[in-house]
Amino acid sequence: MTMVKIERAIIGVYDKSGVVDFAKELVKYEVEILSTGGTGRTLESADIPVTQVSDYTGFPEMMDGRVKTLHPKIHGGLLAMRDNENHMKEARDNGVKMIDMVVCNLYPFEATVAKPGVTLEEAIENIDIGGPTMIRAAAKNYKDLTVVTDVNQYDDILAEMKTNDGCVSLETRFRMAKAVFELTSHYDTMICEYLKKVGE
Repeated sequence: MTMVKIERAIIGVYDKSGVVDFAKELVKYEVEILSTGGTGRTLESADIPVTQVSDYTGFPEMMDGRVKTLHPKIHGGLLAMRDNENHMKEARDNGVKMIDMVVCNLYPFEATVAKPGVTLEEAIENIDIGGPTMIRAAAKNYKDLTVVTDVNQYDDILAEMKTNDGCVSLETRFRMAKAVFELTSHYDTMICEYLKKVGE
């Protein structure tokens, strides 16, 4: 499948710069938006139609936000291979909707540990779990999904959707997937290096 039409997106970002304008453009293409607590409230306050992830999954955000998107209804929608009949049947049987785009940037671990006097507890709470899990899942399934991890990617994605009637090309999806693994590799390296220093 060369082109994929974006019909449903999940948006959960720490850095909310530009996300309202980006989401407004998605709505113009009739994209359904799923979102998490803080991001969802930001979008709703701008009169953007949003389905909260907790309403979609039927499972509340919990543990001070540590558990939000870690749910089969989310990850099934990310990892299901659209051309695999068994995957699609299992999705239908379990009420899993397909997700065509993930918009997610990560907790600022590197910036947090660069602050003078930061505690180990503060650093630990800025280790993102749900975000890397979602973007890795989307990147793995790039043949069917678009994953957006940086505010600087918004304009290019919207330009491509405008040119292609709401669709994103395989070439772009693959490029974005590669950017994900570069990002998560760096992210995990920063965590590892910090924890090694703490343990010295």
